[in-house]
Amino acid sequence: MDLGISGRRAIVCAASKGLGRACAIALANEGVHVTITARGAEALAKTAADIRKASPKVTVTEVVGDITTPAGREAALKACPDPDILVNNAGGPPPGDFRNWNRDDWIKAIDANMLTPIELIKATVDGMMARKFGRIVNITSAAVKAPIDILGLSNGARSGLTGFVAGIARKTVINNVTINGLLPGPFDTDRVRGPMLEAAAKAQGISPDEVLKQRMKANPAGRFGDPEEFGLACAFLCGAKAGFITGQNILLDGGAYPGTM
Repeated sequence: MDLGISGRRAIVCAASKGLGRACAIALANEGVHVTITARGAEALAKTAADIRKASPKVTVTEVVGDITTPAGREAALKACPDPDILVNNAGGPPPGDFRNWNRDDWIKAIDANMLTPIELIKATVDGMMARKFGRIVNITSAAVKAPIDILGLSNGARSGLTGFVAGIARKTVINNVTINGLLPGPFDTDRVRGPMLEAAAKAQGISPDEVLKQRMKANPAGRFGDPEEFGLACAFLCGAKAGFITGQNILLDGGAYPGTM
């Protein structure tokens, strides 16, 4: 399928690894020129090199910086001031017990996972509407639909972003600018092997690999998602023919969420 976005320009946040990287690769495969951001210069350079090798006709611009800071956002927008596509993404806040979180913890989570995407939307959406094309995808979490108790910081911040988008997505679509959320469940990325895995393994008295096997078996799909699957879903939402999809929150979780709504 030709998604009709060859030659468009995209900003993809937190794109050096994991789901952000997969989105950048999928967009570049469609002929989209990508500006990719991340804090780690080495991993970002490797991703950029991989994209250039696989998609030599597109321009890949690397911006090293923290997208959750004003300076990081300014650098990304300077490198790509008029994007047609924006993929908002940032690492989630740490797990824990809400009793132990102070105001600074909450502000940091809200800054990263709610206010940063809103600031980037604010900086780009008017230009998209003026050009009569824009696709904004927010990578949030399956926890927006099914909150996880120890991820309260993430639940709150990402749900706030989801509520904000629900309003403005109905205002921008008349100008062919859509805003949607992609809600990942368990994907085979570094995140599933993070601190939560070690804590779970220690609590159960088994190895981290055994915990991973249990979690895969518990998912209706019997596995974790492949980041490529996520990237392709993102690229589809960014396609020219996806203009009638807006304000939606699409789960990619292998069927883990048991509801119908």
